[in-house]
Amino acid sequence: MACSIARATDLFGDAWTALIMRDVLAGLTRFDDLAYDLGISRKVLAARLARLVAEQVLVRERYQEHPPREHYLPTEKGKDLYPVLLALMNWGDRWYAGQDGPPAVIRHLGCAHVTTPVTGCGHCGEPLTLDNTTQLPGPGGRSGPGTRMLGQLMTSRRSDN
Repeated sequence: MACSIARATDLFGDAWTALIMRDVLAGLTRFDDLAYDLGISRKVLAARLARLVAEQVLVRERYQEHPPREHYLPTEKGKDLYPVLLALMNWGDRWYAGQDGPPAVIRHLGCAHVTTPVTGCGHCGEPLTLDNTTQLPGPGGRSGPGTRMLGQLMTSRRSDN
């Protein structure tokens, strides 16, 4: 499907994969720690980790020889998921945190302040919202299954701007 969202959710569309990445990016990198923290079956965890390694999102690295022990570390591709998870966290905090407040907060190490992630324009820095953006066709865009009408809609916008 000619859609980056569809391609990404093919890998990260299930909750376990997102939660595994949350834990790994937060510093839980050992199989047993992940299984215990998430309460996930070892079989499901092994399958998700194998796929993340195959997709080069994580790398499996030995940290102990006797007995052999390995952990999972994010690649650059995996680290690039962090802003995606921050956006999901921000949305969840806004709509589901309740009276107790968010279960975790993010501190920016550069300024030492607790912060809220914001998706901003790469040119001017203004926050991006549904009301101040539009989607246009990109160089890899094409209409097809899953984008038949969306492709036409974006193409019509290109001629309007």
